[in-house]
Amino acid sequence: MSPSPSSQSDSTTSSDIPQHRSFLGNALRVFAWTGIFGTTAVVSAAAGAAFILTVPLPKGLGEETATPPLSDLWQSGFRYQVSRPVTLLIMGLDEATDIDGAVPTDLVGRTDTMLLARINPEAETINVMSIPRDTRVEIPGYGIDKINQANVEGGAELAAQTVSYNFNEVEIDRYVRVSTAAFREIVDLIGGVEVFVPKRMQYEDKTQGLVIDLEPGWQTLNGDEAEQFARFRQDNLGDIGRVQRQQILLKALRDRMINPKVITQLPQIVRILQSHIDTNLSTEEILALAGFGLQLDRENLNMVMLPGRFSSPTEYRASYWIADTNNTNEVMQKFFDAEPDALLATDTPRRSISRLRIAVQNASREPYMGQAVADHLRNEGFRNVYLIADWPDFQHQTTVIAQRGDIDGAGFLEAVLGAGKVVADSTGDLDSDITIRVGDDWTEQLIQ
Repeated sequence: MSPSPSSQSDSTTSSDIPQHRSFLGNALRVFAWTGIFGTTAVVSAAAGAAFILTVPLPKGLGEETATPPLSDLWQSGFRYQVSRPVTLLIMGLDEATDIDGAVPTDLVGRTDTMLLARINPEAETINVMSIPRDTRVEIPGYGIDKINQANVEGGAELAAQTVSYNFNEVEIDRYVRVSTAAFREIVDLIGGVEVFVPKRMQYEDKTQGLVIDLEPGWQTLNGDEAEQFARFRQDNLGDIGRVQRQQILLKALRDRMINPKVITQLPQIVRILQSHIDTNLSTEEILALAGFGLQLDRENLNMVMLPGRFSSPTEYRASYWIADTNNTNEVMQKFFDAEPDALLATDTPRRSISRLRIAVQNASREPYMGQAVADHLRNEGFRNVYLIADWPDFQHQTTVIAQRGDIDGAGFLEAVLGAGKVVADSTGDLDSDITIRVGDDWTEQLIQ
């Protein structure tokens, strides 16, 4: 990356170590990851970005610079590397239909999606936290509001300041803002994304021009349908269900973008991104991040949602997502290397493994396997295990979902079960620390 504000010698990109890959392989992988980071910012915030909060931007980054032609970048060999951890703020924006003087392409509306991402070349990980748009925060200089209002009041800089101010003073390095139009266009361009729609989704809002009409089951969604999937919130999970579906779309889009068949669409994807993105990342920085991402193992992409709860109807006049201070503090330290909040120094220590809240959900073809797994865990000494409604699709492999980012705890449970795999996202039960979605492999293990 470019020099840090405190030290011009602390560079995160380097052209001294070339990447020895074929031209075709470089082009496919780098632009696939660049596309992933850019387009998923709309649905699950998947671009890189962050902002310097307390000091001016490094020289040159705050100014407009000429972007080299795409052909020159291809010939450069993509030799840039990330050499230090980088924290990015990613924002997918609503169309500014209710702001005087704004046109739909202006990036001045509310943030429909917000992600905080930590790129760590030393640990070889990317950690991502979804921040629900209804999160109750203090916007510096403006007061208490939902976090999606920060961009309206002060653009990307105020949005980054708001995230830092409310969450452990985390230092943010760069930002990216993307419009929803980019997501729709790119999903159509790559031939759609395959996802499992867990239930019938039907809703119409004439004031927003929004019509959602999706059937349940596995299907390939086009751009408009993928946006419907991401924006649906007419259930008991509201905005949090949206966050979960955005994480599902992020992974589905990643899988699609690295498909070799997509290579012919990469130049068009780049052009779409260029017309819909606002960022203070330089071209070299984007290439460095893409180069890091293309080498990343799927298991090293860790996703979590800001821990919290829904506000009750009697608490506030508006409906909010209220951050859980203790769990947020843990996530910020573990995922983003943020300093612990001094006010939490005397808080109750973390629960032991045996006290984890474990939700068990059957996704096997055997109707009583969920109960069998719950009984097994209780026999192993876990004290807080409960069953939730069956998953509406069958799956072969058991998944152990680290709902609140406790990857170590999820790994321990995987070892206890002797089956399955750890999934680092927040698509499980909201009240759980870990959700176990039981597949047919656990049944096979019992037979053996």
